[in-house]
Amino acid sequence: MDVDEAFLSIGEFGRCQKRLTVFLVLLQVYVACQSMLIVIVGAIPEYHVDIADAADKDIIQHVRFADNFTSIVSEWHLIQHEAYKVNLASSLLFAGLLIGNILFGPLSDKVGRRPIYLTGLFFDVVFGYLTALAPSYEVFAVSRFFVGIMNGGMSLVAFVLTQEYVGKSYWALTGSLTNLTFAVGIAVYALLGFYIRNWRILAFVANSPGVLFFLLSFLLPESPRWLYSRRYTAEAEAVLHRIACGNGKEIPSIKLKECNATPGTAGSARSVFDLVRYGVLLWRTVILMYIWYVCSLVYYGLTLNAGELKGNLYVNVALYGLVEVPAFPLCLFFIEKSWSGRGKSTAGFLVFAGLSCMFTMFLPENNTFYVSSAVLALLGKLSVSAAFNVVYIYTSELYPTVVRNAGLGVCAMACRFGGILAPFVPSMKSLNPSMPFLAFGISGISAGILSLLLPETLNKPIAECIEDLQSPAYQLLNKAKRKEDGT
Repeated sequence: MDVDEAFLSIGEFGRCQKRLTVFLVLLQVYVACQSMLIVIVGAIPEYHVDIADAADKDIIQHVRFADNFTSIVSEWHLIQHEAYKVNLASSLLFAGLLIGNILFGPLSDKVGRRPIYLTGLFFDVVFGYLTALAPSYEVFAVSRFFVGIMNGGMSLVAFVLTQEYVGKSYWALTGSLTNLTFAVGIAVYALLGFYIRNWRILAFVANSPGVLFFLLSFLLPESPRWLYSRRYTAEAEAVLHRIACGNGKEIPSIKLKECNATPGTAGSARSVFDLVRYGVLLWRTVILMYIWYVCSLVYYGLTLNAGELKGNLYVNVALYGLVEVPAFPLCLFFIEKSWSGRGKSTAGFLVFAGLSCMFTMFLPENNTFYVSSAVLALLGKLSVSAAFNVVYIYTSELYPTVVRNAGLGVCAMACRFGGILAPFVPSMKSLNPSMPFLAFGISGISAGILSLLLPETLNKPIAECIEDLQSPAYQLLNKAKRKEDGT
């Protein structure tokens, strides 16, 4: 039997897998706290300068900050000509995320999911504490860069592990739960910030759950799919047997057939270059990179372009996360339907997000309709959040196991470029007030149309090796599945 058949026999989502999933899903709360840390610890308290014409070098002596909370701004006086340093620290985190996505994906495909995940989580915690204890801004900024590398890479591997511990029919559920918990984690961080007004204590407390997660992570097994794809058949059978016992299944032995990888390829390392070496993978990667880029561009761009939220800082941060929550049950409904699946759901959500942006161009400023430009922008954000969730699941199913992390890493890299460029799109208002929404609309619609060129993966077999994509048996099984689905 292959891995999918083994999961059917031991239980695709039994007690053991539920425990593993809950653990890795809750890890996303920690990931969210680290990712969103700068939103509160970099916030600018109210302040006034006693002497209006004070020189830059003397401003520290004359500035007075409100005492409602502290931040790196109030501690290191990052105001006026120094204000750019807050955004710089945020940019360094995104740069780190970019590097982490590139490095950790291929490494986990080569070395294994578990050791790379443990290493990333360990150093994520270490640099997280360095952030809280940073004696200067320079140390703080450097620590955020390394937190980005570790946090981005570790969370990517954790996501893949979550998928590979369960049967393929539950990938949509576990993938959605991961992204849903990240959104909830943003709200949890806002709650911590509401009660902890000292930025150093807040950073310390937000980082501390990582220690517990790291210690408990030693109980995690290696991915049986990765072991099988590397032809460590005995080790994969042992992990599957352990999961079966955890599920309460009395199975004497699990015998896996040999992986289809050709000799010398399974035992040797696959790399990110395999994504361009094989035509089928190259085509998928180019399209997916653009889709991920657009999802990030539209999501973050709409957040910035919708206008600054007024009111309480902590409520605004919480709403920033909670507004994404309705997107997940929505996408779960569509991606499991045979008439929509992964591909059409991705296309539908992206096109809807694009149209929502385009329609804002035709609304008069003082309209009597119930739908305003702000409502359309929020609908677009909700839709692109749903598309983002589907794309995570869709991408992990489109890549064979041996290059799954490498593929996700490259796509996540494209995603970071979208996030970096998003703040510059609203500046296009200087050319025309509708230009930002036009850019978001065209991007969303074009990405949605391109996603229809990708093969559907709903109820289709998962390729373990690159050779599976071209093997006659795999192609025949795909055709049989399509006939069963009536497609």
